[in-house]
Amino acid sequence: MALQFLFLCFTLSFLSQIHFSISQKTINFTSFNASNSPWFPNQNRILLSPNSNFSAGFFRISSDNYTFSVWFTNIPRDPVVWSAKLGSPVTGSASLVINSKGELLLNNTPLVNASSTSNSTSPVLSLSDHGSLSFGDWNSFANPTNTILPNQSITGIVLRSENGLFSFVNSTNLTLHSSSASYYTTPSPLVSMDALGKMTMQSNAFLTSDYGDNRARKMVLGNDGNLKIYSFYPEQENRWVEVWLAIWEPCKIKGKCGPYAICLPSTGINDSTSCVCPPGFTQNPGWPDKGCARKTKLTNNIKFLKLDYVNYTNPNMRSISARNFTLCESKCSADSQCLGFGYKYDGSGFCSLVLGELQYGYWSPGTEASLFLKVDKSESDASNFSGMTEVLQTSCPVRISLPLPPKDSNSTTRNIAIICTLFAAELISGVAFFWSFLKRYIKYRDMATTLGLEFLPAGGPKRFSYAELKTATKDFSNLIGRGGFGDVYKGELPDHRVVAVKCLKNVSGGDAEFWAEVTIIARMHHLNLVRLWGFCAEKGQRILVYEYVPGGSLDKYLFRRPRAGSKNGELSPDPDPKHDPKTEQKPILDWNVRYRIALGVARSIAYLHEECLEWVLHCDIKPENILLGDDFCPKISDFGLAKLRKKEDMVTMSRRRGTPGYMAPEWITTDPITSKADVYSFGMVLLELVSGVRNFEIQGSLLNSDEWYFPGWAFEKMFKELRPEDILDREIKQLYDSRAHFDMINRMVKTAMWCLQDRPEMRPTMGKVAKMLEGTVEISEPKKPTIFFLGDE
Repeated sequence: MALQFLFLCFTLSFLSQIHFSISQKTINFTSFNASNSPWFPNQNRILLSPNSNFSAGFFRISSDNYTFSVWFTNIPRDPVVWSAKLGSPVTGSASLVINSKGELLLNNTPLVNASSTSNSTSPVLSLSDHGSLSFGDWNSFANPTNTILPNQSITGIVLRSENGLFSFVNSTNLTLHSSSASYYTTPSPLVSMDALGKMTMQSNAFLTSDYGDNRARKMVLGNDGNLKIYSFYPEQENRWVEVWLAIWEPCKIKGKCGPYAICLPSTGINDSTSCVCPPGFTQNPGWPDKGCARKTKLTNNIKFLKLDYVNYTNPNMRSISARNFTLCESKCSADSQCLGFGYKYDGSGFCSLVLGELQYGYWSPGTEASLFLKVDKSESDASNFSGMTEVLQTSCPVRISLPLPPKDSNSTTRNIAIICTLFAAELISGVAFFWSFLKRYIKYRDMATTLGLEFLPAGGPKRFSYAELKTATKDFSNLIGRGGFGDVYKGELPDHRVVAVKCLKNVSGGDAEFWAEVTIIARMHHLNLVRLWGFCAEKGQRILVYEYVPGGSLDKYLFRRPRAGSKNGELSPDPDPKHDPKTEQKPILDWNVRYRIALGVARSIAYLHEECLEWVLHCDIKPENILLGDDFCPKISDFGLAKLRKKEDMVTMSRRRGTPGYMAPEWITTDPITSKADVYSFGMVLLELVSGVRNFEIQGSLLNSDEWYFPGWAFEKMFKELRPEDILDREIKQLYDSRAHFDMINRMVKTAMWCLQDRPEMRPTMGKVAKMLEGTVEISEPKKPTIFFLGDE
C-alpha cells in the first residue's frame, strides 16, 4: 500500500512538471475566438500577423503589470504601437474573454462594444500584416492610441499622448487636452504615411529626412506634446531615430509652464526646457505647474517693463491699431483688465492688448513684437530679457558743475581764472578716475563690452576664460581647419564634451559681428546649424566655442580624384598640401544621402533667411562650410560671421565676400546684395552634389574654356540632350536607377537651375527652394542659366 502511494505521488509530480514546462512555452496563433477563451497573461500566448511582422497579446511592462497591446515582433526597443486602455495597465490575474453576446471583455470590462460586432455572428480577433487588430467590424487602426503606422488612415482619428495631456484632432491640430488650446496646425489635414517616409496630405505631401529607405516607421504623439515620425535603425544600436517633427521650438508647445511663467529653451543639444518668472513675480507653491504670482499688488501708479523676445499666447487678446507707442501704452494703462501689451516697431501700427491671466509664455528669437508687462511703479525688479539694441547701448555720464562767481566781483580776469582752474581740476580728476578704473578692471578692456555682458539674455552661451580654452585644446596644438576669420582647433572640455574652438582674427573695430555671433546665433535652434556653446573675450582675444562635428566637411566626400602613382585607378580626395596620407578615406555618398544633405542645407538656410528675428545672410555657402555628422546629418558653419540687417533692408557692401565659383553675379555687378545671393550659392552646391565635381572643372564640352559655364553645360545635358546620366557623379553612376532615382535627380537639377538664374528676382526664396526639393510644390521648366547679367541695354 505504501509503495502504491509513493508511485502515485511521483506520477502526479512528474505530470505537473510536464504541464509547467508546456505552459512556459510561447504559443503562437493567427486568430482568437470564443473557443480559445479565456486568455490569461501567464499563458504566453502570442497572436501573430500572417507575415509575422506584428504581434498582439499581453505585453509585460513590469513584474506583475501588463497591457493588452500590438507591437513590432522583431524590434527590441519601444516596440508597442497600440494598447488597450492606454495608461491603465492590468495585473497578472486579468483575462481576455469573448462572451456569448459576441463582446470582447478585458478584465470583465468591454474592450469592444457589441454594436461593433453586430454584423458578425461569431467574431474573431485577428491581426493584419499592417499591424491592425480586428474584431468583427471594429479595428485598432480606426481607434488608435498615440501611434500611427504606415498605410494607416489618419483621416477622422484622434491621437492622445500616453500621459493624457495632449491630443491630435481633426488630422491637423495639436491641442492641450485640458483646455482644448491649439498650439500647432498642419498646412493641410494629414491622410496617410507610407513605408518609404512620404506623408500624404489632402492638398500636398512632405518627405521625412531619410525618405527612400524602406524601414519600420511610426508617427507618435509623445508625452512632450510634439508630433514626431521615427524610423528604426538596427545599424545604430537598434535606435528609433527622429526623421520629422512638427514643432522645432519646444517652448511653443502649450502647458510647459504655469500662468505668468516664461518657458526658456535649453542651450544644450537636447530639446529640454525650463521655466522662469518674469520680473516683478515670484514662484507659487507647486512650481512650475502653478506658475507665478505678483510680488507687489497693482495700484493706480503703474509702469511697464520691456521683455524682448517674449510672447504670451493668451486666449483673451485684443488687437487695436495704434499710430505710435504712446497711444498703445495709454490704451493698456486705462484698461484695468489689461496686464500688458505687445508692440512692433515697424510702422505697421500693430498693438495687441493682453487681457486676463497671462498664459503660455515663451521666449523665442522669432518673436517680432516686444512685450511690455504692467507692474506697480514701486516694483524694483528690472527686466532681464533684453534685445541687441539694449545690450549695445551703454553710457558713462559725467556731470560738471561750476560755482557761480561772487556777486560783488567785477574782475573779468579773476572770473576766467577761476573757471579755467575748476575746469582743469575736474578734467584731471576725471582722467585720473577713468585710468584707475581701467587699471582695476584690466581684463575688461572694452568698457561697453564689459557692461553689456551683464545684460545678456537669460540662458545665454557660457563664458569661458582663456586659460580654460588653452587647457582644453592642449595649448592650441590640434589644428583642424583654417578659414577667413581664423583658425579652428579641436579640444575637450572638463565635462568630456568635444568642441571646436575658433580663434577669430582681424576683428578689431568689428564688435558688431562678434556680438551678433555670441548673442543671436547662440539662440538659434535648428537641426542643420552648428551649435554655439560659448565664447571667450579677454586679453584681446575673441574666441568662439562650437560643437564638434566629427564627419568633416562635404567637399572631402564629393571631390575625389586618382592619386598620382595609384594602382588600378584608386581614388583619393582632392590633393591638399596639408593632407595627411594616413587620414582615413571618406566613404562615397549614395543618392538618398545626397538628397537628404541637400534638403537639410536648404531648410537651414531658409531658417536663417525667414524664421529668425534678424535677417542672417551667410555670404559664403560652399561644400567646405557644410559639415557632416556621424549619420551624415548636414550642419552649416560660419553663418554667424555674415552681416546682420533687418529683413526689409538690403545689404550693400564695399568689398566682395565669398568664394569664386559660388558668388552670385550681383557681387560683381552694381546690383544690391539680398538673400538671393545665398540662393545662387546653394544652387551651385546642389549641382556639385549631383555631379561630384567642382563647378570650375571643365567636363566633356566642345566650347572654349573662357566660354564654358558649368550650369549651362548641365542644363544642355539634362533638358536639351536628355542625357541625365552624363552629369551624374561617376563614382556612383552605376547605382543610378532611372525608376527609383530619376524623380529625385530631376527635382534637384531643376531646383538648382532656378537658383542659378542671373537675375536675383527670378530666383526663388530659400523657403520655396526647400519646398521644391521636398516635392510639395510643382517646379516649372527653368530657363538656361547664363554666365553674367550685364544689364538691360
